[in-house]
Amino acid sequence: MITERTTYPKIEEATVQGLNNRQVVVIIPAYNEERFIGSVILRAQKLAGRVIVVDDGSIDATAEVAQAAGAIVMQHTKNKGKGVALNTAFRYARKLKPEMVITLDADGQHVPEEIDRLSAPIRDGTADIVVGSRYLEKTSQVPLHRIWGHRLFNIMTGQASGIPLSDSQSGFRAFSRRALESIKFKSNGFSVESEMQFLASEQNLNVVEVPITIHYHDKPKRSVMVHGMMVLNGLLRLVGQYRPLFFLGLTGIFLIAGGLIWALPVINIYRKSQVIPLGYFLISVALNLSGLFSLFTGIILHSVRGLLLDMLRSR
Repeated sequence: MITERTTYPKIEEATVQGLNNRQVVVIIPAYNEERFIGSVILRAQKLAGRVIVVDDGSIDATAEVAQAAGAIVMQHTKNKGKGVALNTAFRYARKLKPEMVITLDADGQHVPEEIDRLSAPIRDGTADIVVGSRYLEKTSQVPLHRIWGHRLFNIMTGQASGIPLSDSQSGFRAFSRRALESIKFKSNGFSVESEMQFLASEQNLNVVEVPITIHYHDKPKRSVMVHGMMVLNGLLRLVGQYRPLFFLGLTGIFLIAGGLIWALPVINIYRKSQVIPLGYFLISVALNLSGLFSLFTGIILHSVRGLLLDMLRSR
């Protein structure tokens, strides 16, 4: 039986270079990125004291290249997802007690030289989380299908979390020490970026955006449709976890509305023939009962969640 393990290097092995006399840690989750990971690390090291790479079960030489480039390398024995990789790196980063943490992708899409711009609002004390947006300035050639997909997720995540962003799926982000200490991810996969908005709302963290540039070097590893469905599935789970009243309440309202629509032919047929159409009637009753159950469940879960949060905050 294979035992899952994560390798943690000793903290004292890291070399601190610093950025404006502030301690900065760069985190790079990576999966089969041997082509680009080395250059990304070397460029990031010019602006950060430490670079942490989480090799999330790669089957290529990602870990070896990252270690040769001077990064602190952690390895998962199998692929667990981006959210788990970030949690692994964040746990280790908390031991280093940095002033800020930067996350960026391993595939060379992000420009490490923009770390200084990304981190400026945290250095100024005006933000807890900074999101690099490819849409604030027209410096990135984003494929059209990505634009429309991002717009959909931006709307859904913004409405559900209460924190609107122009690029909710960006992986190029900066976190203050306060944010690093207060957020822990529940998402395993690519919906982790959306979860950050829910966590920021829950923890009262200030979120701002700055413009960044993104370069698309290769075709995506997986189908855009498959990737989108994974994010959508994760986003729906997040809404259910963090906003049960919104998720179940909205579902209940739609079900009740459907039940009322099915009730219209029942009323019309009964008025004309004094006979209740059993099929329409049963569908209407089922929809209305399901809607009421969903609505009241959402209210109960919302209340319970509020009580639990109040208990945790009062500790």
